[in-house]
Amino acid sequence: MIPPSELIINPDGSVFHLHLTPDMITDRIILVGDPGRVDMVASFFDTKTFEVSSREFHTIGGTYQGKPIMCLSHGIGPDNIDIVATELDALANVDFHTREVRPQHRSLTMVRIGTSGALQPELSLGTPVIAEKAIGFDGVLNYYAGRDSVADLGFEQALCSHTGWNPLWARPYVVDADPSLVERIGGTDMVRGNTISAVGFYGPQGRKVRLDLANPDLNQRIEQFEFQGRRITNYEMESAPLQGLGKLLGHSCMTVCSIIANRFRNTANPSYKNGMHDLVGTVLDRI
Repeated sequence: MIPPSELIINPDGSVFHLHLTPDMITDRIILVGDPGRVDMVASFFDTKTFEVSSREFHTIGGTYQGKPIMCLSHGIGPDNIDIVATELDALANVDFHTREVRPQHRSLTMVRIGTSGALQPELSLGTPVIAEKAIGFDGVLNYYAGRDSVADLGFEQALCSHTGWNPLWARPYVVDADPSLVERIGGTDMVRGNTISAVGFYGPQGRKVRLDLANPDLNQRIEQFEFQGRRITNYEMESAPLQGLGKLLGHSCMTVCSIIANRFRNTANPSYKNGMHDLVGTVLDRI
């Protein structure tokens, strides 16, 4: 039995942070960072069956082309993914009455649609990039048993050696997206990338505003890194914990991000919402 202190269930039978009940969960889930973007995703739905908001977690469930689906916002940062992935899995695989794990495992398909900054010059603004490999600088997965069993240890070691990884930081972990999901969603028109999930937006991604950086040449080293023909393509903040926790929990997960800035070229497009609208439509058609 999972104690009440470890999995908090609200008096209405909903899970603590998301405020969703087990009957709401669908097998296909779209994840976005911005709570306001949930309404845009849901505008594609044929029907809407429920809507729940709690803190930064905004969820709308319904159907798309006859398939049950839901869209949930996770807010910003890898720590929020720890909450979202754990509570979605509990909704699918824990009996909330007995607090026991259900004997039949239910696998969820979770696709995160986000925005990202490119680290290679050839990635133009608006390009959709799949995190075929997600590189976690956040450390979330390092707190879970089995971490090494889902990680690309060779890639990790090569990256740490090449960058002279600062021992004060969490050790990076590298996790593949679900390959069948990558093929289905990515088709022939999305770039297969190697995406860093940073623990913050400014210093952790090499941005200097008023504070000096501990390792100011880190981005340059990352841009030059190559392992088995793979170069690191972009920065964001959530793909690695999603794909890592998803693998450990037995779910199919991936992230696709629209490039809205190119760190190599020092360019950005703050008016990116039309491109995001098109990307959402493509993902919904293919999920």
